[in-house]
Amino acid sequence: GIKWMSSLEAKFEDAKDKKPTAEKLERLRREKINRFRNRHKISVQGTDLPDPIATFDQLQKEYQIHPKIMENVQAAGFQVPTPIQMQAIPVMLHGRELLASAPTGSGKTLAFCIPLLAHLKQPRNQGFRAVIISPTRELASQTHRELVKLAEGTGFRIHMIHKAAEAAKKFGSKSSKKF
Repeated sequence: GIKWMSSLEAKFEDAKDKKPTAEKLERLRREKINRFRNRHKISVQGTDLPDPIATFDQLQKEYQIHPKIMENVQAAGFQVPTPIQMQAIPVMLHGRELLASAPTGSGKTLAFCIPLLAHLKQPRNQGFRAVIISPTRELASQTHRELVKLAEGTGFRIHMIHKAAEAAKKFGSKSSKKF
């Protein structure tokens, strides 16, 4: 027999027959991520890369970043992550190696400090657990300043060592052997 239906019913019938497959859904998700990266001028290379974040709230929801760290990010006036932060933070939180390039003032320091504190999880009395090497004292001072602000209220102790002799005074004469 003949099946009579309106054009609206025909569209609904067609849509019902064409259920989205997992493959199609994944392709659509990838296209959405690629449009997001293009819109924010994020260029990536590699395989199986984590999706970028669009907001700092996602860090707490998806990666369970310490709430105090997220409070400190907002208190410092950061509302929306910069492009380098959008992609670099998830990559590092997934324990992946990263080589990133971005202009001065783009938020690179925060992009690696948040994952660093997240990986350390909580303070421990085990000596130095992370070392950041900077090419200049100015950059070391900036990184130290940002880390102190970011870690405020978490119990992490942030130190800047720029002379071995001062380190021995500050951490004890046997510090060079211990650490």
